[in-house]
Amino acid sequence: MTQETIDWPYYQSDLSQTGFTLLPSFLSSEECRELANLFDEPNLYRKSIVMQNHGYGSGEYKYFSYPLPSVVDTLRHELFTQLSPIANNWNEKLGINLRYPTDLDEWLSTCHAAGQTRPTPLILKYGPGDWNALHQDMYGVLYFPFQAVLFLSQPGQDYTGGEFVMLEQRPRMQSKATVLLPEQGQVLLFTTKYRPAQGTRGYYRVAMRHGVSEVRTGTRVNAGLIFHDAA
Repeated sequence: MTQETIDWPYYQSDLSQTGFTLLPSFLSSEECRELANLFDEPNLYRKSIVMQNHGYGSGEYKYFSYPLPSVVDTLRHELFTQLSPIANNWNEKLGINLRYPTDLDEWLSTCHAAGQTRPTPLILKYGPGDWNALHQDMYGVLYFPFQAVLFLSQPGQDYTGGEFVMLEQRPRMQSKATVLLPEQGQVLLFTTKYRPAQGTRGYYRVAMRHGVSEVRTGTRVNAGLIFHDAA
C-alpha cells in the first residue's frame, strides 16, 4: 500500500466527521521493524522520558532530534498536506481565525518564529504492565489540530493488551470511549485537542484525549507524529 493508492477523500471525510480515522497499512513488516529498532539508537534523540517518573503512566518514549529519520520526515510532510484542509475547515466552523498552509515547512517556520523550535515526533515503547494515561499533546501556544500514530508492532503476535483508547468528553453528557487495536503498519489520524460537533445553535467543541491501555504481554512500539514543534 502506498499513499498514492489511499482513498484520501474517504478518510478525510471520516476524520472530519468523527475526529479520527484509521488508514490501511502502507509500511511493510520489515519497514516497521527497522523503524522500531531505531529506539535503541541514542544519537537520534533529543530527550528520553521514563513515563512513571512523571505520572504519565508506565513505559518510555523518546523525542527525535532534527534531522528526522527519512521515513518519519516524509510521512510527516505528506500527511500534513492531506490534513491541513480539514484543519482549516474545522477552524472556520468554530470561528477560529488561524489558517494553516498546505506545506509543513511553512507551518513549522511559523512555530519556530513563535519560539517553538524543538522537534516533537517521537517513538514509544511499552512492555508488560506499561500504559499511557489519557492526555493531549500541545507543547506550546501554537498547535496543529491533528496528529498521527504509526503502529510498528503486530497485536496478538508481538504483544497483547495495549489498546489505543480515545475518550470524547461531550458537554453535559457522559463521556464516550473508543478502543482500537490497529494492525502493524497502520496509521491512526486523530484530533489533538477537540473536534467540532453540530448543535442546534451551530458548531461547538467536543474535547478528546487519548492514551494506551495496559500491555499484558510482549512489547508494543509505535511512532507518534505531531505537526507542531515544542517551546
